[in-house]
Amino acid sequence: MGLARDGSGFALLAECVGDPATPETGFCRQHVAVRDAGAKEWVLRKSPLPRTTGTDGISAHLLALGPGRALIEDGAVEPQDARNWFTRDGGRSWRAVDRRTVGTTPEIPAGAVLTTDCASPAGGHPDACERERLVVVSPQDGRRRALARVPLLGARPLPAGQPEPDGSWWVSGTDPLSGRAAVAVSRDGGRAWTVGRLPSPPATGHGWYTSVAVGQDAVYAAEMGELTGGEPVKNPMRALHRSLDGGRTWQRMWTTGPTAEPRTLLGLPVPGPGGRVEIGGEQAGYRSLDGGRTFVRLDEGSHHTRRTPLGLLRESSSCRYELTADGVRWSEFGLACENRTP
Repeated sequence: MGLARDGSGFALLAECVGDPATPETGFCRQHVAVRDAGAKEWVLRKSPLPRTTGTDGISAHLLALGPGRALIEDGAVEPQDARNWFTRDGGRSWRAVDRRTVGTTPEIPAGAVLTTDCASPAGGHPDACERERLVVVSPQDGRRRALARVPLLGARPLPAGQPEPDGSWWVSGTDPLSGRAAVAVSRDGGRAWTVGRLPSPPATGHGWYTSVAVGQDAVYAAEMGELTGGEPVKNPMRALHRSLDGGRTWQRMWTTGPTAEPRTLLGLPVPGPGGRVEIGGEQAGYRSLDGGRTFVRLDEGSHHTRRTPLGLLRESSSCRYELTADGVRWSEFGLACENRTP
């Protein structure tokens, strides 16, 4: 699902049918659910993606690029077979666009998505990529263009695809000198960047990436990577850092140990006012009221949280979603995926 600031949105839906005894006879239909600005309901519109067989499976990615605009990236098994599809009229029509990165852009325009591609070797497969670069997906034509000015964050910078509520853009990576976790922020649409090193905990090996979320009165940065001691977990969180000055300086609030929870994070931390922050872990959710120094377990379970132009979005149950703008109050809405009647 992808949402725009005016409340419009897109969602990719798929329905696969077939006989388990003869999977080669099965197939998967794909649709695009669209909600126009001001509309009360989602409507189904035709997907530009081809129908696939039951054995091929489905791999596609949707990027919302502002009101009525979206890009669908076809994740075909063979790169030469993959295509991108762009719409500027709410999914009423789609046109194929070149998926290669061509040219540069001096800034990240409103509605764009910030991502990466392989710079060395140029256009290389992700598994064989030696150095990645920041790329802007344009809301005007769905094309990819390299960002002209980038922060120095090692060979594999990882950007947040959406800006934070204050308009800032964040990228995580490593400090080239020390190899420690670092984050960069731009407050002018990617024209200039400020890099800050995090007070990472002692650990063996490099971390994976850092998830950043900006709240009303603090910025939180969750450092992800393998943990030392304790039971192995998926999506391990090494530490939680907080900044009270917009990312200029950082304090490590939580260092993950062998047993004390939270030890994992799905997506982004959820910042609230006055030192409130929530962590959605693999098995449960956790809340802190002191900026991340201590946590209590929540009853409502675990959630994966991500940023949208309307706020933080989480899936509360199958095809039920919740949005929050302040980290405290959540509004729920549904998308009836199972019967294809959004």
